[in-house]
Amino acid sequence: MKIACQEQLLPGATLQEKWAFATANGYEAIELRGKGDLSFRDRLPELRKAQADGVVMPTVCVDMLHFFAAFDPEQRADALVQLKSQLSVIAELGGLGAQTPASYGMFSRRLPPFEPPRDEAGDREVLLDGLRQLGEHAAAEGVELFLEPLNRYEDHMVNRLEQAVSLIEEVGLDSVRIGIDSYHMNIEEADPSAAIVAAAPYIGHVQLSDSNRLQPGAGHLDWAAFLGALDAIGYDRYLAVECRLSGDPVEAVRSIPAVVRRYV
Repeated sequence: MKIACQEQLLPGATLQEKWAFATANGYEAIELRGKGDLSFRDRLPELRKAQADGVVMPTVCVDMLHFFAAFDPEQRADALVQLKSQLSVIAELGGLGAQTPASYGMFSRRLPPFEPPRDEAGDREVLLDGLRQLGEHAAAEGVELFLEPLNRYEDHMVNRLEQAVSLIEEVGLDSVRIGIDSYHMNIEEADPSAAIVAAAPYIGHVQLSDSNRLQPGAGHLDWAAFLGALDAIGYDRYLAVECRLSGDPVEAVRSIPAVVRRYV
């Protein structure tokens, strides 16, 4: 397993400067962030130059205001356009794929009014349609889409790995896989390690943060069990750090590889 860090956490004004810091401190890749309005596509000259300078950028995590399972059909359509573009860009860079949740902050059954404006059958229809479209585009580009389950307070549709597996099995495309996140799993999975083993054939990407959303080592997540489960299933791709930082941010980012490598 190799350790990556999301670009916004790394000090430096350019990807090249961030890469110099990253490699000096034990990271092996930078995970990019993909904002909306086709801004990720507009970064292609910057990204091509960074790639030519040796920066390794295998994945992009979406950073948009709406997602492919939004209630509003125009927002759903726009999210699909944005995601397809991001998949094409990461493919051009020779990367692995793009990670996205179904939604973020759109609705929670744990907060009033408790019942969303779309029923569960409607949710599933929208999810399957979006995943098929994105999966077909990813397959054509030679990359993968990573569906990220979020916790119940951030998304009401896909919270656990088993739910993602059910959707992926029905879609039936090898280009659609799960992007797991240790923070969300800490909230939603009764046994995160067992959930990893059960979903093993479908896991394509991993994001790391501790139980409190801070950097690994700053919370109470059982890293030996979590990373041990990934090792047991033969996961050999990137562990991408996506977290908030406590204390001095530079020192916090610098500390993470040593914490993770203690268990891998």
